[in-house]
Amino acid sequence: MAEEKKKPTKKSYKLVVPLDASGIGDRDSGALLKVVARDSDGKVVSDRVKLGREGTGQASLSLAALPKKLRVAVGPVDASDEELLALQTVTLDVSGRQWAGKPELKLSPVVISPYYWYWWLRWCRTFTIRGVLRCPDGSPVPGAKVCAYDVDWFWWWSNRQLIACDTTDANGAFEIKFRWCCGWWPWWWWRHRFWRLEPDLVKRIQPELLREPDLPRLGDPSPQPSLEVFQTLLSDDGVPANPGVTAIDPERLPKLADRLIKRLPRLPELERLRVWPWRPWLPWWDCHPDIVFEATQTCDGQEHVVLEESIWDTRWNIPTTLDVSLVSNDEACCLGDFDEPEGDCLVIDSICGDLIANIGGNPPAAPGVALPTDGFRNPAGGGTWSDRPYAGNVPISGRFGLAADVDYYEFEYSDDDGMTWNSMPTSAAGGFTRLYWGPKLGTADPPDWHSVPFGFNLVEDTGGTDHYVIKSRQRFEKDNDLPSWGTSRFWWSTTMYRLMTWKTAGLFTDGRYRLRLRSWTLSGGKLGASELLPLCGTQDDNGLVVALDNRTTTGGPTNANGQACGAGTVHVCTTEPDTDIITVRILHPDSSFTVVAPCGNVPVTPNDQVLIDFAAYDPDGHLARISLDAHWGEDQVHSLLPFGSLTPLGPSPVPWSPPAAQATATYAAAQGLGAVPPVWHGGTMRLTIPVATDAFPVSCCYLLRLVARKRTIVSCDDDTWTHVNISERSFMIQV
Repeated sequence: MAEEKKKPTKKSYKLVVPLDASGIGDRDSGALLKVVARDSDGKVVSDRVKLGREGTGQASLSLAALPKKLRVAVGPVDASDEELLALQTVTLDVSGRQWAGKPELKLSPVVISPYYWYWWLRWCRTFTIRGVLRCPDGSPVPGAKVCAYDVDWFWWWSNRQLIACDTTDANGAFEIKFRWCCGWWPWWWWRHRFWRLEPDLVKRIQPELLREPDLPRLGDPSPQPSLEVFQTLLSDDGVPANPGVTAIDPERLPKLADRLIKRLPRLPELERLRVWPWRPWLPWWDCHPDIVFEATQTCDGQEHVVLEESIWDTRWNIPTTLDVSLVSNDEACCLGDFDEPEGDCLVIDSICGDLIANIGGNPPAAPGVALPTDGFRNPAGGGTWSDRPYAGNVPISGRFGLAADVDYYEFEYSDDDGMTWNSMPTSAAGGFTRLYWGPKLGTADPPDWHSVPFGFNLVEDTGGTDHYVIKSRQRFEKDNDLPSWGTSRFWWSTTMYRLMTWKTAGLFTDGRYRLRLRSWTLSGGKLGASELLPLCGTQDDNGLVVALDNRTTTGGPTNANGQACGAGTVHVCTTEPDTDIITVRILHPDSSFTVVAPCGNVPVTPNDQVLIDFAAYDPDGHLARISLDAHWGEDQVHSLLPFGSLTPLGPSPVPWSPPAAQATATYAAAQGLGAVPPVWHGGTMRLTIPVATDAFPVSCCYLLRLVARKRTIVSCDDDTWTHVNISERSFMIQV
């Protein structure tokens, strides 16, 4: 039988690395260190070393093949292999030639100096951030993912490194623990950062540089860091230095900063903003992170960014334990505050989130003769945005007293100050959705945000009459056997006190309305007894007063006043309000006129005057502000009103607008001229500008833009661009 051939054994290699920490006087007995080696192919091996009583020990690293080259790093045992190779620690390079054909290579002892020993004790530390995320009203934001980011910026570029995240509990509290290391090799630190152009830094840096007339023009901002922006500054003759060299070597940044700072003026504002090169910048040695926060929350099936801090919110060099209190934006779902009054009563708190106390004619105002400002927000406040009516969908919120026995309720309204009352039309009584934080109904699932629809339905009373009613929150809790509100298992959101969404557009004429709530108990599946609960703390019936001002629009091509509107124009097809630039004329020193027609071409001199006749009129009398601006050239604009004076224009050249009783630009100013709150109609006016070149300073095409805005709060939108109208006219002026 032939002798069987033996397979050749695979040769292995061993690297022995002796360690000597005998020079460390106060080291712990049995201290552990780590030795890591990486070959040219990226393969990594490591070994833990326990130092003996004399402070010596050795690592034994097994290698599958003879390496061409090894990078060996020594450091504390709690560092990962990757961290040891990326941090500035004790390192040495080993060549494959040093094996000299032998399977084992033992290096000379690596002496550990006190510098590295004590540096290892603090280069990686554990940080703890504890905090709470609250809504602007102070209520908790549960179920939000709060993330901490380390922030750095270089010139006008910034980067954010995600550190760690945590999810807020029912109290909005979170805790983020993370390990943070410093002392990285600059190339490694730079490679693990993704940069972006930071517009806020560009806005701060560019104006400061433009104020320096002797400074050569720097390159334009680019999305990623580039040396190109500094090339002209680094040259001696204005010719870019090293053209085509744009990559940044982070290890050379300190020397580059020294060169730049000799060419750049001292700019205290940029020093204050920590902009390199005015401030030293070695982020790989930053042993305390610089933190900003972002938070997202999935609520009612949609994810919202509820907190997004900018670079100006950075918390510099945080301690190892940091306590923070964060405030979300209005997108967050918040927990409600359980605060129900004593007694068998009702308090109607707010309309569109506006407290009833800030709406004219409502408690705590004493009942009496109705005032013209009743139902308006901020009545007789005197400002341009006082005396504001409502329109569109109007949410109403309130609280039942603790002793109130309410299963269902409905709303009634009066348009004659309470002399007669009517049931709310089914088309006007809008339901809503309440959110709660807890397990899904009927399950033991982990807590999360869930929505519950509360809608109006026809329910028969014991007498056989149908009523359009909505189930109370208290009855809903009873029907679903929910735990008491505010337990760790079940919390309502801030929508817990919502009562109804009053739909007003197209259903109610403009004017003042009174509303009240009628409550019902359930008896045998039908509505039993009903009552008008009193206002808590009084003997008065519950109720509120609110002023409405909806508007109608048409599809064009003209509005009710015959003006072009709708598609293809900036003019809205409505008369609430309506605007028109009637005529533009140049008054010459000899008292002659030149009409500036649309698309006209007219010469002017500084001795000429400008007369602009226009109409800005609201038949409801709820104007807030009028503006008349001139646009020209590239991005140039100014208001024309400061250059002249306004006067009533009568007789009115347009049939739909009378002369302005108060020729001014704001409701506040109109009150100073005799307008009686809450009414300011506007009307036809003339703007006289004594020096034509103030209005039209250069030869150019000009666009006049007339804007009239109302005070109406539309579907709770506080913005005054909702009920607005615009007129424009363009022409050529030769100065």
